[in-house]
Amino acid sequence: MDISTCRAIVVGGASGMAKATAERIAESGGRVAILDRPASAGAEVAAALGGSFHPCDVTDFEGTEEAIAAAVATLGGLDAGVNTAGGGIAARTLGKQGPHPLDTFRSVIDLNLVATFNIARLQAWHMSTNEPNDDGERGVIINTASIAAYEGQIGQVAYSAAKAGIAGMCLTMARDLGSLGIRVNAIAPSLFSTGITAGIPQEYSEVLTKDAAFPKRMGLPDEYARLAVAIIENPMLNGGTIRLDGGQRFAPK
Repeated sequence: MDISTCRAIVVGGASGMAKATAERIAESGGRVAILDRPASAGAEVAAALGGSFHPCDVTDFEGTEEAIAAAVATLGGLDAGVNTAGGGIAARTLGKQGPHPLDTFRSVIDLNLVATFNIARLQAWHMSTNEPNDDGERGVIINTASIAAYEGQIGQVAYSAAKAGIAGMCLTMARDLGSLGIRVNAIAPSLFSTGITAGIPQEYSEVLTKDAAFPKRMGLPDEYARLAVAIIENPMLNGGTIRLDGGQRFAPK
């Protein structure tokens, strides 16, 4: 996929790793449409990049479909989707107040896994109408898992299940869409300096990343962006979940 002509939807693009990805795509000549919460800085970010902003709550599945359709119409088509929306809670399978609340577990699955699948299936539908490039490619989808999918910490049972689902569906979705020339990959970051983690004091950050091989620090949003762009550009990257973690393996807590 030629990044200089790429038409991309970036979900969660108002901040963090997705914002950095949108910036790299735009700087390379591509066009971006940002989907994020209505109260986010999405409009300002999109304006700075010469792109468009489409307010969206990813757990409103019908609303998400409308936002994606509007973004595709603005872009004039869709070549790449980068999807980072998600989040978690801290709750053990059994806590002092009893079993993990089932509605809370479901909400984390909806926010991370169901929303990601919903976005990806809709992006794939729009990509399927593209004329293939010289390599037969019509599009590429990048979802965001987490290393918690592989070694979730105590209290991350819902989040780990959701992110493991994102990693687990990656190859199957790539196989589903391969005949259409649509690639699917996932990135599994460790702790990155975004959102609430950006304000963590240096000394605490060092404790959280002490088990990393190198570098022993939180990841930077642009490091995610650089990998996302590499995935878009390299047609042989397909069906895999790539850890982006400096060799870190989460301890139990």
